[in-house]
Amino acid sequence: MKTRTAAQILWDFHCVYDDLRRSDVIVGLGSYDMRVATRCAELFHAGLSERIIFSGASGNWTSALYPATEAEAFKDQAIKDGVPEDAIMLERRATHIGENISFSAKLVPTARRVIIVTKPQTQLRCKATAPRQWPGVAALITAPETSFDAQPLPHHDQHALICEMVGDVARMKTYAERGFQVPIHIPDAVQSAFDTLVNVGFTDHLPM
Repeated sequence: MKTRTAAQILWDFHCVYDDLRRSDVIVGLGSYDMRVATRCAELFHAGLSERIIFSGASGNWTSALYPATEAEAFKDQAIKDGVPEDAIMLERRATHIGENISFSAKLVPTARRVIIVTKPQTQLRCKATAPRQWPGVAALITAPETSFDAQPLPHHDQHALICEMVGDVARMKTYAERGFQVPIHIPDAVQSAFDTLVNVGFTDHLPM
């Protein structure tokens, strides 16, 4: 299997794009990808919620990218995109997806339906994590509508993107076993693509 074909298979596996409905809050998961903040602003302006939470501390991929936390950087971008400051709440402690979701839940304990916005390639992890970390809430998962070829950024290139997708497939089983997320079936084609990419060296994001 060619590397490009294998990478596209993983991309399609990770991208879920739920149908969206009006919700109690939009939760933007902080990351190196500022397009997530802009997507949150688009959903706000479309009337899908009157509130946004941006969640995220400063991680390995963002400590040198933003002057403060991911949440604060995303807030600044959303304000540039026309979201009123008083519509935005910040969660500045989360360092991974489970904390993004569980810490955000504590800010809106009465929420019943939420829209979680993340990078395209982390949608499936969010979909699997939400039932464990925010039980009792209907979580709709979405992302910027970006293609695989358009997803790489100057500070997170295609190699890093593929390594990220490979690492997240590897985490599906172990994270479910540890109770962090619900189990996810790995189709044979996805396992084959994963094996292909590991064998040619896309291993930077594999769990220790």
